[in-house]
Amino acid sequence: MSRDRTKWLLSWAEKEEEAAMVVANRAIPRLVASLRPLSTAAATSLPKHVKIVEVGPRDGLQNEKNIVPTQVKIDFINRLSETGLSVIEATSFVSPKWVPQMADHAEVMQGIQKVPGISYPVLTPNLKGFQAAVAAGAKEVSIFGAASELFTKKNINCSIDESLERFSDVLRAAKEANIPVRGYVSCVLGCPYEGKIAPAKVAEVSKKMYAMGCYEISLGDTIGVGTPGNMREMLSAVMKEVPIGALAVHCHDTYGQALANTLVALQMGVSVVDSSVAGLGGCPYAQGASGNVATEDMVYMLHGLGIHTGVDLSKLLEAGAFICKALNRRTNSKVAQASCKL
Repeated sequence: MSRDRTKWLLSWAEKEEEAAMVVANRAIPRLVASLRPLSTAAATSLPKHVKIVEVGPRDGLQNEKNIVPTQVKIDFINRLSETGLSVIEATSFVSPKWVPQMADHAEVMQGIQKVPGISYPVLTPNLKGFQAAVAAGAKEVSIFGAASELFTKKNINCSIDESLERFSDVLRAAKEANIPVRGYVSCVLGCPYEGKIAPAKVAEVSKKMYAMGCYEISLGDTIGVGTPGNMREMLSAVMKEVPIGALAVHCHDTYGQALANTLVALQMGVSVVDSSVAGLGGCPYAQGASGNVATEDMVYMLHGLGIHTGVDLSKLLEAGAFICKALNRRTNSKVAQASCKL
């Protein structure tokens, strides 16, 4: 190729590059400007503050095969109390026959340092459990139901209506003692026995529990099969029966959908989310399932959205590292895994 031809090609290429840069410089500001309203609209639809209910010490540890020493549980909760979390579910007052891991519930409740401003609710399936919890110093309790008849039958050997009737004794006693009660509804997006659960059924059970006196209803995707689409469908039905301010979501991450499902709930007005540090807890119906969404990942997402949680992520990571070392297991938190590699 001649020297003149080469110069001409280089000159032509430079002019084309300059022209492309001019077009880009003009187009990019317009593109950014066009995105701003979308970003603003998305931000205004999200809550400014989200309350995180940490369920690791109860929902997380109860799934561990080996009995966790009582002192480890106490130290774990005390560490969580230093993170800025305002709600830490401490233990479960169920029969040791059914959940051996929670047999030390009284010792745990009496051994932890109860920090002012932090709530330490416990699970109480019946009146006997409620009375034992109050005797151990519990100031808030939770009851749990399900939106699946088969799940209820196989777990507590009764129908949904019969299970709610059992809870009425707890709610009456709690009202007399001025103790707030939170209600869990399991299998809101799917059941290991029935498959898909009708949103109307979830709404019906949630409405009954709210009417009975539960101040908050936590909607649990127990086996983690939900997607953003059916989360939206289910919440739309429940919101017609229960005020949005009284709803929380409890997403398991079996299929990797927990954060996406939570984000949909936030966009719809939910401002309370359940999670478990280090992703503790498993799904007994799906082998290898990661179980609860990790609190570290939840906080990372919420802070990235500009949502206030009051939680110190670094201290949360330390609490997660502590319990994982005690359990001799790897964390399920993606944020914790990434932080270790940095």
